[in-house]
Amino acid sequence: MKYFTTAASFAMSMVFFTPAQADEMVNYSTALDYADVTFGLESAITDRGFVVDHISHVGEMLERTRADVGSDVVLFQQADVYSFCSAKLSRQVMEADPMNITFCPYDIFVAQRPGVDTVTIGFRSFPKGDMQIIQTLLDEIVKEAIEE
Repeated sequence: MKYFTTAASFAMSMVFFTPAQADEMVNYSTALDYADVTFGLESAITDRGFVVDHISHVGEMLERTRADVGSDVVLFQQADVYSFCSAKLSRQVMEADPMNITFCPYDIFVAQRPGVDTVTIGFRSFPKGDMQIIQTLLDEIVKEAIEE
């Protein structure tokens, strides 16, 4: 019975899952080199007193495992996700609603597709309300990272 309940709960949760759409993402393209964009991003984050907690090397992982999963598609020339948090702002949004924990840490991606001269930088959109302060912050960081 325990396994049936768990399976039923999982099946019910799948009904409400919707994949991210393009309008659920904020992104910008730039002609800057990938290294310049990542340097600008790291600077924009640390200049505000935040610490980059983790850099996920998504592009490297996908390329390293490409053959293992039976694919011959190269998705990215380079792709990384930068994770960080703000103690002050995180506390502010979580005091408004403790379940805003689901959005922390905050992630900004940088990606370049093969054969494309532009680099894309962006982040997932946040819901209306309290989390808009974080959306504004990430938008400012991203724009600063690609200032020419």
